[in-house]
Amino acid sequence: MTTHVIENPAHEILDVQTTDCCIVGGGPAGAVLALLLARQGVSVILLEAHKDFDRDFRGDTIHSSVMEIMEELGLSDRLLQLPHAKMHQVKIRTPDDTVTLADFSHLKTRYPYITMMPQVKFLEFITQEAQKYATFQLVMGANVQELIEENGVIQGVRYRGGGGWHEIRAILTVGADGRHSRLRQQGNFESIGTSPPMDVLWFRLPHQPEDPQGGIGNFAPGRIVAMLDRGDEWQIAYGIPKGGYQQIREAGLEALKKSVVEVVPNFSNRIDYLQDWLQVFFLSVESSRVKRWYRPGLLLIGDAAHVMSPVGGVGINYAIQDAVVAANILSQPLQNKSVELSDLAKVQRQRELPTRIIQGFQTLIQKRIFAPILTSQKTFQIPLLLRLPILRDLPARLIALGVFPVHVQETDK
Repeated sequence: MTTHVIENPAHEILDVQTTDCCIVGGGPAGAVLALLLARQGVSVILLEAHKDFDRDFRGDTIHSSVMEIMEELGLSDRLLQLPHAKMHQVKIRTPDDTVTLADFSHLKTRYPYITMMPQVKFLEFITQEAQKYATFQLVMGANVQELIEENGVIQGVRYRGGGGWHEIRAILTVGADGRHSRLRQQGNFESIGTSPPMDVLWFRLPHQPEDPQGGIGNFAPGRIVAMLDRGDEWQIAYGIPKGGYQQIREAGLEALKKSVVEVVPNFSNRIDYLQDWLQVFFLSVESSRVKRWYRPGLLLIGDAAHVMSPVGGVGINYAIQDAVVAANILSQPLQNKSVELSDLAKVQRQRELPTRIIQGFQTLIQKRIFAPILTSQKTFQIPLLLRLPILRDLPARLIALGVFPVHVQETDK
């Protein structure tokens, strides 16, 4: 990487850096891709808009597929030394019945569980590993504002941070900047969207010793309360009909607390932990994907390319799988200082089908199960098929391992 001081009347550019790959967005996709490329000797600059990784209610589920990738990198044992909880089962509970929806303990993997770990700890771990390589650079507080385009090819980005404007020139720019991607917007990518029937309110309640373990979906007429076991606390997802947030707010926090206890009576002794709406995070559920993930000099991955519903908690894992495939395909071209459009197209080809399959699965669950529950006053009847033990492995495999396995491939430097 080289740095040159220049003047630019439009933005008063403080400096220009050159690199092989500029990655915008320090989430799971961007951080893992940066690590993989740095391991291959590719010079990479990772830009993160915030000054730290600590933001509430990000995806905290690390599935078996990602743990296997960490093992291939020789990082799984050290990663599991960080504080975490293990989720071995997901259950559905109605006022009349309880059924195991997914049993991860039957999966043929060294990691037959979902690892619950704060995303901030995961990202700090990955970027610390990347910093061991001289070709890696992390810039926090880098608010990317513009794509640099010359002769129809993206040549890098301009960002604000550190007291002014900066410019990065790159052979390849990767947009990994999440569901509200600026690079997706500035690159004029066309999205295909669906209309999920629900939104979600996230909050946390203490986990007590006598509580059950694992993940539990509680269904009652007009209400869904999903509980994710994080060891010392429950991460709660309270499902509401799409567009119903304002009505919930107007009814007041006490009404929300009462509704939660009606669905999960065991929470009556801790629901008062919720004292303020600031403890409740609203998520507008979306599901979409861009038609084409790339243009000359620019590639989108993760939520920038495909916004995932929270159903199954698979977003972080599909983003990381995108990063692994991108690194496998692009490391050699980046080492050769030339990335062709066909290389970028190959990334989308390998990742689009798994993405479409999992989004179809999420849509099916939302429309066939969640929507009827949220709009009906009848008690949800658990389908007979979900009671068959043999079927527990199907959703477990789809959630934990994904549609197709993804593995890290080393290239010659």
